[in-house]
Amino acid sequence: MADTVLHLHALLFDMDGTLVDSTAGVVGAWELFRQSYPTIDVHYILSSSHGVRTVDNLKTHCGIEDPEILESEAERFERAIVTTSSEGGRQGIVLLPGVKPIMQEIAPARFLPNPCWAICTSATRAYASSALSITGIPVPDAFVVSEDVSKGKPFPDPYLLGAEKCGVKPEDCLVFEDAPSGIRSGRAAGCKTVALLTTHSREQLEAAQPDFIVKDLSCVSIKRTEKGITVTIKSE
Repeated sequence: MADTVLHLHALLFDMDGTLVDSTAGVVGAWELFRQSYPTIDVHYILSSSHGVRTVDNLKTHCGIEDPEILESEAERFERAIVTTSSEGGRQGIVLLPGVKPIMQEIAPARFLPNPCWAICTSATRAYASSALSITGIPVPDAFVVSEDVSKGKPFPDPYLLGAEKCGVKPEDCLVFEDAPSGIRSGRAAGCKTVALLTTHSREQLEAAQPDFIVKDLSCVSIKRTEKGITVTIKSE
């Protein structure tokens, strides 16, 4: 099967599970929160909460409704992701395969003032900025975080705003996601979508109907051109 080549105006990336792996930190954060909310089922939460905003997860699984408490607890949870490591001392947030060469191609300032890429994450600005700093990914000019939208993934709002910040139409964008909720968000926004097999099974991702499914970003090569971006998706 031949590789697929796409010509686009902007790339829209999810963060956790797409650019970075925060699994160790997230597990540690939920274990910490179980001390305050002893009835939560950490195993179930980990299987169902990925790609959903922290505030929405805390509402659902911890029963927090008060807006001030919710905001405070969301900040505490995301601080815990940054500071928590798994057994054996593994860093809680690490760079995923294939990300570094992509960032080297699209991140340099010489391609501004028209952003050709965005990060559209369900995380808060504080946590997302910390995670990117830890892994060496620059914060893009087009940066969409939890606080920027009233409805998070799977609603289209994050990716609609990401396309707007890049100054392009959603249909001229390619979304990279690892979670079914994120794929559904990108599709609802009118973007093409690439699903990564970094956190969910092929069957779970296929149910969200992405345009492409690949192992991770090492299966994708990107070239910045005068007219936009050329993306090559390697055949499996």
